Amino acid sequence: MIVDFIDTLRRHLPLLAKLGLALLALLLLWDVLLLDKSYAHSAAEKLPGFWSMFGLGAALVIIVVAKIIGGMLQTDEDYYDK
Repeated sequence: MIVDFIDTLRRHLPLLAKLGLALLALLLLWDVLLLDKSYAHSAAEKLPGFWSMFGLGAALVIIVVAKIIGGMLQTDEDYYDK
């Protein structure tokens, strides 16, 4: 059942990418037009889409750090045969 769902998602990948970009554009418009930024604590928070960019940057940092740590912990396939 889950395999069929994943296959369906793969078949509709371009549509999913367009829907994701549309959702991001709507969220950015909402941030720019409707959110009250008068209670922002710093100047950076007043920038449109700041928290989205902050979240994206944090996610990228986590991915890069995890790859580096994974590369350091990875051993050879024949580690126990030596």
